[in-house]
Amino acid sequence: MTGLEFCHAGIQRTLAASVGAALSVLAIGPSEAADTVKIAVFDFELNDASAGGGIIAPDAIDTEHLGKSAEEARRMLSASGRYSVVDTSSVAAEVTAAGGIQHCNGCDGPLATKLGAAQSMVGVLTRLNRTEYTLQILVRDARTGAVVSNNFTGLRMGANYAWPRGVKWLMENQILSTP
Repeated sequence: MTGLEFCHAGIQRTLAASVGAALSVLAIGPSEAADTVKIAVFDFELNDASAGGGIIAPDAIDTEHLGKSAEEARRMLSASGRYSVVDTSSVAAEVTAAGGIQHCNGCDGPLATKLGAAQSMVGVLTRLNRTEYTLQILVRDARTGAVVSNNFTGLRMGANYAWPRGVKWLMENQILSTP
């Protein structure tokens, strides 16, 4: 083998190795290589501060729309590509035993850590009357308990069917609007 042939064979090996490396990177895909934040999104809760709050219990329709609200948050977080949503169903009994997410004194952080999440998200819809509501979504660093974001919006002239739309608005305009 002459010097020129030896050099040419070396270039071919280097080129083949480079092409192989490039193809393997493309085969991995962006989802596994990207840095996503694991977030535990707890079921949203209702705080009925209306005049009928102590008299009229939340009904199945309230429960349905609370569920849709939490699912909308989970869906939007996942679709953003920035978050990986962690299932919280395995700790639901602990949340209930603590009096609910509103009354557990920040239990969402330690529970999210237990689930392997870096952040936790809780949402509370407050019924002021039958057509006025507020929505608060709080994101916390699971390890330290520090508040990452605390977002709030009012929902006027609506009903419980508007709760998922309020979540969508907060997610688009507050929570997911900043990188």
